Amino acid sequence: MNLKEKHIAFFIGIGGIGMSAIARWFKKCGMEIYGYDRTRSTLTEQLTQEGMEIHFSDSISNIPEAIKQEKEKAIVIYTPAIPTHHHQFNYLVDNGYDVLKRSEVLGIITQDFYTIAIAGTHGKTTTSSMIAHILKSAGLDMVAFIGGISTNYNSNLVTSESTQSETIAVVEADEFDRSFLNLSPNFAVITSADADHLDIYGDQESLKESFREFIRKIKPAGTLLINYKISDLSTEITKIIMKRYSLENGDLRSANLKIKDGAFYFDYQNGTTSIQNLKLHQPGFHNVENMIAAIGTALKLGIGPDKIREAVDSYQGVKRRFEYIINTEELVFIDDYAHHPVEIESFIKSIKKLYPG
Repeated sequence: MNLKEKHIAFFIGIGGIGMSAIARWFKKCGMEIYGYDRTRSTLTEQLTQEGMEIHFSDSISNIPEAIKQEKEKAIVIYTPAIPTHHHQFNYLVDNGYDVLKRSEVLGIITQDFYTIAIAGTHGKTTTSSMIAHILKSAGLDMVAFIGGISTNYNSNLVTSESTQSETIAVVEADEFDRSFLNLSPNFAVITSADADHLDIYGDQESLKESFREFIRKIKPAGTLLINYKISDLSTEITKIIMKRYSLENGDLRSANLKIKDGAFYFDYQNGTTSIQNLKLHQPGFHNVENMIAAIGTALKLGIGPDKIREAVDSYQGVKRRFEYIINTEELVFIDDYAHHPVEIESFIKSIKKLYPG
C-alpha cells in the first residue's frame, strides 16, 4: 500500500498509546484524522485539541462522512484489542475499505526510513525514549513512536522539525500478538525475553522463538544489541553484527556505578570507547542498563561522547516509569508501571538502594 495516496485516516481505538502516536504522525504529514475510542481520556482530549475528530459510540452512523465519501483516499487502522463484534470495524471490512492493524501500518511507515526497533518483554518503552531523546538532542533527522509519554516532550511522538529520506525511525517492536514481525529494522535492540503474553504464546520457549524470528527480520549487515542475559537467542545468527550489553557484562557495559542524591553516576565502556562520569537522573539499575543500550545505539549512529553526555544528563524519563509524583524530605511518592515479576523485582531493588533507611 502507498500511504502517499491516502489523505484520510480513521483509527478504531485511537486512545491507545501506540495508536495515538501514529495518528499524531499522520496529522503531522497533513492527513485528516478521525477516531473512535470506548472512553474519553486525557490522551483523547489532547488529540482533539490537536485537531482530530473523535467519537465514543460504536455506531455505524458515527463513521465520518469523509471516510464514506472518499473510500479510495481513506485508510482504517485498528488495534487488536477491539472486540470481534465491533460494528464500525465489521462494516468497514465488509465494505472493502483498506483496513490494517496498527503494527502493519507501522511496518509500512518505516519502510522508507533507517529503522531502529526496540523489542523486549520489558524495558522497550524506556529504552526507546532514551534513544529518541539522544537522537533529537544531537540534532539528527528523526521520528520516534514511543509506547509511553516522554516526559521531555510530553508526547509519545518525538520528531525533528522536518523529515527526509535520511530520517531515522525509532519504534517499539511489540511482541504482543507477534506484532513486531511486521518490522524489518536496520538496527534492533532486545532488552528482555521473560515469560509474558502466555495467553498468545503458550510457553516461554514459543515466545523466545518469536524473538528469534524477529532477529531474522533484521536486514543483512544490520546490527543487533541484545541483553547479555538472553544472548543465547542469537546463537544461529550470522548475517548481522551482534553485540551484547548489560549492567556489568558483555561488549557494552557500565563501570564505577554509584548513587548520589537520587541520581545514578556511571561510566560507559565498550572496549574501544569510554564515556566517563555520566549522570542519569532517572533512578533504577534497570534504567542504567537501558541507557547502556541507548548509548551504544547513539555511538553506532556517529553521535559524539559530549552530545551523549549532555543528553543523558537532560533525560527526564517516561510517565509512569519511576515517575516521582511527590519528592520532598517528608514524603516520596513514585508511580511505576512495572507489572512483570522481573520488572517489579528490579524496581524494588532500586528503591532499597535509593532509600536504605
